[in-house]
Amino acid sequence: MRDDTLLTHLGREPADHAGTVNTPVYRSSTFIWPDTTTLPHHLQNADDPHYRGHIYGRNGNPTTAAFEDAVAQLEGGFRGLIMPSGLAAIVGAVLAVARAGDHILVTDNCYWHARQVFDQILPRYGIQATYFAPMLGADIAGLIQPTTRLVYAEAPGSSTFEVQDIPALAQVAHAHGALLMLDNTWATPLFFKAFEHGVDISVHSATKYLVGHSDAMLGVIVTTEALYAGVRETVRQLGYIAGADDAYLGLRGLRTLGVRLRLHESNALAVARWLQQRAQVAQVLHPALPGAVGHDTFKRDFLGSTGLFGVVLKPVPQASLNAFLESLQLFAMGASWGGFESLIRTQHPHPSAQIAPGVLLRLHVGLEAVEDLIADLQQGLEHLSSPPPSSRSLP
Repeated sequence: MRDDTLLTHLGREPADHAGTVNTPVYRSSTFIWPDTTTLPHHLQNADDPHYRGHIYGRNGNPTTAAFEDAVAQLEGGFRGLIMPSGLAAIVGAVLAVARAGDHILVTDNCYWHARQVFDQILPRYGIQATYFAPMLGADIAGLIQPTTRLVYAEAPGSSTFEVQDIPALAQVAHAHGALLMLDNTWATPLFFKAFEHGVDISVHSATKYLVGHSDAMLGVIVTTEALYAGVRETVRQLGYIAGADDAYLGLRGLRTLGVRLRLHESNALAVARWLQQRAQVAQVLHPALPGAVGHDTFKRDFLGSTGLFGVVLKPVPQASLNAFLESLQLFAMGASWGGFESLIRTQHPHPSAQIAPGVLLRLHVGLEAVEDLIADLQQGLEHLSSPPPSSRSLP
């Protein structure tokens, strides 16, 4: 079936839940065993990755299992693991496959908070990370060490939006006995089929597009069948789990993911193309635009683009930048993205970024009327062409 059909039906089994259209919220920490054979049966089958018995809330419940299965099937993986946040998904997945003495190779354009974990937390456990320029592709072979266990990618990158060659990275990683992990939050399972391109573990901040309404913290790990049992054992023993209410919001978000992403995509492309024509703009960093870094790879591998991209403003005084940001009515200043609303914030490029000099901004284009979004940016950009407020002469 096509993805739009899958989005409507995955994670729903009305016959198992008294005919309810939506999988109910199971708020349960405790499951009762009806007889003395039930618990031994659960324990005997606990290592079977296909087994779905419920023992205790930390291991999941019917609501969380429905969300896990829906995301995994949409992405083409074996099975998913629900997590309390996107960062928890990253940390849990890395700790599940890396051991003391291992080395991981990380793209330089990765999510900043993931980088902090790689630099500050993993060394405490004897795991070392080094970084590679995101467009290195198959040439990462020269950076692979005998102890390299994992290559960690993000396509496109969080702040500068380079699109990596995921199949090339997978080929090199597998040739050296390493795994490839991908943060697929930007494209979602709808617009990038990670496992068709050689990915072993895909992680998502489901807080973003999968939930889609800025009202839940949620993550998910999707793996191949070979890796699932080991990753599941690690993250559950670490105590990672998300509640049924958040899982329900994730399932709700999946139902409209297709229609939302297509409007995010069309709105963002219209705004990005408009910004390219503005005198105050030095560069637009959108993977779907010709000339963007990795654009040819994007066209080859991706099925669509979403609402998040970067803009480099020409250098301006801080007071003018502040006036621009504070004048915006529809683009609110916020740290997240992926919801229905438009957001804007300043960013710091990664160390190997090659972008125009100026001020790097990240825009998330929401579901508002695109004409209104452009008008909001138009009036805001006028502040960049005027003298800073502190230098204007008094009447």
